[in-house]
Amino acid sequence: METQDPAVVEAINASGESTLEKAAAKAKKTLDQLINVSLNIAVTGNTGSGKSTFVNALRGLGVNDVGAAPTGVTETTKEATMYEHPGMPNVKIWDLPGTGSPNLKAKKYLKGVKFNTYDFFIILTSERFTENDIMLAKEIKKQKKLFYFVRSKIDNDIREEGNKKGFDEQKVLSIIKEDCQKNLREVGDPKVFLISSVVLEKYDFENLQKALAEELPEHKRSALLQAWPVCSTECLEKKIKMFEGLIWAASFASAGLAVVPLPGLSAGCDLGMVVLFLTRCYYSFGLDEGSLTRLSEKVNKPHLKDLAKSKFVVAIREKALTRLQVSTALATIATVECLFSLVPVVGSVAAAGISFGTTQYLLREGLNDLADTARKIRKEAGLDAILNLQSLRI
Repeated sequence: METQDPAVVEAINASGESTLEKAAAKAKKTLDQLINVSLNIAVTGNTGSGKSTFVNALRGLGVNDVGAAPTGVTETTKEATMYEHPGMPNVKIWDLPGTGSPNLKAKKYLKGVKFNTYDFFIILTSERFTENDIMLAKEIKKQKKLFYFVRSKIDNDIREEGNKKGFDEQKVLSIIKEDCQKNLREVGDPKVFLISSVVLEKYDFENLQKALAEELPEHKRSALLQAWPVCSTECLEKKIKMFEGLIWAASFASAGLAVVPLPGLSAGCDLGMVVLFLTRCYYSFGLDEGSLTRLSEKVNKPHLKDLAKSKFVVAIREKALTRLQVSTALATIATVECLFSLVPVVGSVAAAGISFGTTQYLLREGLNDLADTARKIRKEAGLDAILNLQSLRI
């Protein structure tokens, strides 16, 4: 080791590198993936396929929430519209005009699509995929971009078929998927995901996330998982594991061992990383008031919001601003003081003298607190129990 300072040695060991310089470089790269790496998702498809509703679902918003994409029975998207994820500003979801709009001819549509803007495309339909959808997929393929076919409004199909004699949900889903795949043979053997933007817990919504994670570049996966709605216990646990793996890097930067040039963050703003890290966890786990309100209404359990009163949840909610940006998070110094006061070992440490071990301890305490709260809320909501029961009946 280049130094015998115990705190520095501990930090280097945590990074898995051999020197402080290598550890600092790895910390910077890791935190860039957490905060700075952009992810641009394009949602397109036939007019009336539920694109705007799907965009809102990806952002964890309901149709009546502030900032939600407008929805309607008529064409509502006239031009490409960008929507930031409310808790992850580096994730942007683009609502593109419908490919089948009478106001937008296919060839003209393709000329207007800025393919390099987007990391991948989701082509949505609520019925059969059209010639325009296939043409768009072929062009995306030429541009060497990823694309995925999503059959939306599956809950409506199941509801309509449910009253028929001999109804078999699994059989209906298989028929719909096979029909879509047959319809898309011109573009090879594409995967088709059946989803409901209203009931994310069912059907293929999580399978879509898995497929994206497998095919996206490694540095984009963190942004995807952070922003993806918590649609199952498995999804929540993936998020928790991801943040656990990032604690060392956040501690490294917070302790002032690495200069990490992030927007609004200088080497002297070490404590801001603590706020930023835990606030990201807070939004990613769905613990913000908007997410909890929607979940409570969905399962008709108003008391769920009362379960989100752990010490770290309350500290972040009361002190952090609702719109998460690095610069604003750093401005909420009261949040840092509040968080530090929650852990006796940390609270006694002067801000200027914070060490790697101290920061790591605080982040672990905070992450565990937020994770346990999220688990408790999901269990009380009973979503997984309902899904398990339904799967046994199929």
